[in-house]
Amino acid sequence: MTEKESKRGMKVIGVTLIIFAILVAPHEGEFWPFSIYPMFSQAGNPWTRAMILDVTDYSEEEIWQQRTNEDFIGDPVAVRQYGVDEIDFSNYVSKTENWTDRRREAIRRMFGLHTFEENRWLVVKANGYLAGEDSVAVDIIPWILLTSEGTELNPNIDNSEYMSGGER
Repeated sequence: MTEKESKRGMKVIGVTLIIFAILVAPHEGEFWPFSIYPMFSQAGNPWTRAMILDVTDYSEEEIWQQRTNEDFIGDPVAVRQYGVDEIDFSNYVSKTENWTDRRREAIRRMFGLHTFEENRWLVVKANGYLAGEDSVAVDIIPWILLTSEGTELNPNIDNSEYMSGGER
């Protein structure tokens, strides 16, 4: 490598470091093109997602207990199999503030009413948050039970949380 090539390489490295410092350093390490992705722009903040568990073989008492990601019951249901987008479903459950009869019935209809002839599915909210410096904890909160007869709300949760947009 010649002295000219060496100087050129040093200039390229210097310019790259200056650009990095201008774009990333003032934004606490977040490079702005990634800010549209929650994993970058909201890292460390609490989050809520929704999922469905098949609880057909579990008792009412077991179904309504709050659990963690390490001891939840039932098998996760792949909502995509029923033509439902995971993100749309999660947004519907986590952002609905007033759980009227129509909104609850809409969840059953998303999956087709015939699905519940024998099955009992539990819609749960998974609330994640930082636990300590380097761990994530997830609380699994039973939200709505879907059955052939209709829907049931969690009897352990105050009804006002279903009608006021409670953060659970």
